[in-house]
Amino acid sequence: MKKIILYTLFSTLLSLHSCAFFDLDNYDEPQETLVGEVVDVATGKRILTDQGSEGIRVRLTELSWGENVDHNPDFYCMPDGSFQNTKLFAGNYHIDLAGPFIPLIREDENGNVLADESKTMDIKGTTNVKFEVQPFLNIEWVDEPTVVDGKVKARIRVKRGVDEATFRSKIEPMGGYSPSFLYLTDIQFFVSYSSSVGYRARDERWSSKIEYTGDEFETEFGKVITLESNDIIPAGRTVFVRAAARINYATPVGSGTRRWNYNEAKEVLIPR
Repeated sequence: MKKIILYTLFSTLLSLHSCAFFDLDNYDEPQETLVGEVVDVATGKRILTDQGSEGIRVRLTELSWGENVDHNPDFYCMPDGSFQNTKLFAGNYHIDLAGPFIPLIREDENGNVLADESKTMDIKGTTNVKFEVQPFLNIEWVDEPTVVDGKVKARIRVKRGVDEATFRSKIEPMGGYSPSFLYLTDIQFFVSYSSSVGYRARDERWSSKIEYTGDEFETEFGKVITLESNDIIPAGRTVFVRAAARINYATPVGSGTRRWNYNEAKEVLIPR
């Protein structure tokens, strides 16, 4: 009889505890949406990127809970320079980006804020935001890619998105400045069956790259650069190609991540 009574009491307590736990966890699902885009302040065009950790990182920190709060999980822009998060709680947020452009938040070596172009805003319902930035590079198609003997050939131009004087005036006060930050280190020619072609969606059999040392590329800015895919792409297939280039400067500072600027993807049919 004692065992029956003890079992009944234990079951009752467990049931009450479960109900209380359920009540504590019974919050509404996050339903607010942030829709954004990142554009070149000089041209108004989107900053084309890669959808991965080498692309444009978006970091949200909800300030509604007070100071010293942790940021939300980072997410990344889509290849066209837009971003969206549909699972946010309503609240006041700080929004910062890191990408192949002049950092939005710039501090000196002592942590003093030199400039802050990030945004703080309320997010409720569907909230739209636009960031105007200064990209390191602009990559342009000269003409349409062609196919020669199963390989894709393309011509591009690489130009600076921000001139050397402006770059230095904004980066040097942060400390540890080096003229080598401005050196172009590589041009990538990404090839893939995916329309999201880029570093994260590339076929290594056909993608190619040109690497540069020191200031080797300095005299090539604005000139026509010819790119060619590797190996033979099977006839009758459709592939997508994009070019990307980067300079010797990591964002965020100290992260070691040097991010590419891209041009738009082109669809190419390999003839039979």
